[in-house]
Amino acid sequence: MKRHEFFMRKVLDLAEKGKSTTSPNPMVGALVVKNGKIIASAYHRRPGGLHAEAIALKRIGQKARGATLYVNLEPCAHLGRTPPCSKAIIKSGIKEVYCSMIDPNPLNNGKGKKELEKNGVNVRVGILAKEAAKLNEVFIKYVTKKMPFVTIKVAESLDGKIATKTMDSKWITADESRDYSHRLRSEMDAVLVGVNTIMRDNPILTSRKNKSPIKIVLDSNLRVPESAKIFSKESPALNIVAILRKSLKVSHILKKVERFNKKGILIIACPGKNNRINLEWLLKELAELEISRLLVEGGGDTIAGFLEQDFVDKALFFIAPKIIGGRNAVTSVEGRGVEKVRQAIELKDMKVKMLGEDILVSGRPVS
Repeated sequence: MKRHEFFMRKVLDLAEKGKSTTSPNPMVGALVVKNGKIIASAYHRRPGGLHAEAIALKRIGQKARGATLYVNLEPCAHLGRTPPCSKAIIKSGIKEVYCSMIDPNPLNNGKGKKELEKNGVNVRVGILAKEAAKLNEVFIKYVTKKMPFVTIKVAESLDGKIATKTMDSKWITADESRDYSHRLRSEMDAVLVGVNTIMRDNPILTSRKNKSPIKIVLDSNLRVPESAKIFSKESPALNIVAILRKSLKVSHILKKVERFNKKGILIIACPGKNNRINLEWLLKELAELEISRLLVEGGGDTIAGFLEQDFVDKALFFIAPKIIGGRNAVTSVEGRGVEKVRQAIELKDMKVKMLGEDILVSGRPVS
């Protein structure tokens, strides 16, 4: 078992190399081992590209016959953007496959294992299963619930403020925290903010690292200025503005929608819930657009909306050693709030990290 875990850890390390590029596909690594030696290794790089198993097998050709394949996710048996990996494995002459977990995708979900076994390939499942599930938690939620994995990110003072009473918010956290935030954005498919954040801060919402994410604005009545920086050439990624469907009945909003459409800005008209955008409907719509990793950056009402409706999978709080004070200063989580302390949203799997003088506290809301 130790030997199998050794190889599977290498597989997981390989898989993680695709973290910023594989969405909405899973992160997958593969090793081909023969006579105790690794003879090929690969990882899935991007949607539409060959899967890890296919790349590894292609590299070694006939040398794969009689070897063992290690992969962190069950090989696929269905035709997607690429041919089924199960057929490539059978054709290669691989004698046994060790995989960490069965593919949660309903299109596969055990079919790959069955096809391999039917053709004489021994398949063993469960090596480092927990680690593998953790690695692909985004993909698991995306294919099973048809919704993106939602991370909320807050940059606040020690007393929980994200802006002063005059709405000044630049900069609360230090360079190290902002640099971390840019890396985080580069790993996301999309970043979402409420319209008040655009009106107050006029952010550009790009990333200094690799790719920049799609930008989404929650804006029930389409108040976002057409001159906002997110619509400028400095911020070239796709823009999406989510509005309330009923607002299209207002003539000046309808005309503004037409202008936005001409500029290539996608308007999603959403049904309402309690006079606000129905977040569940919107999240499922974003999943249809192959957005599997969503970063919600604020403001306080938007963060509260996702928390109160139990749509948050991970929370990141960047806390600066500063005290802003003031009952009229903006807090990081607003909304209705709870009436009793025992009703407060609790976090589990807590981690604390220093970023310069700032503290990063991360965790997962207890369902």
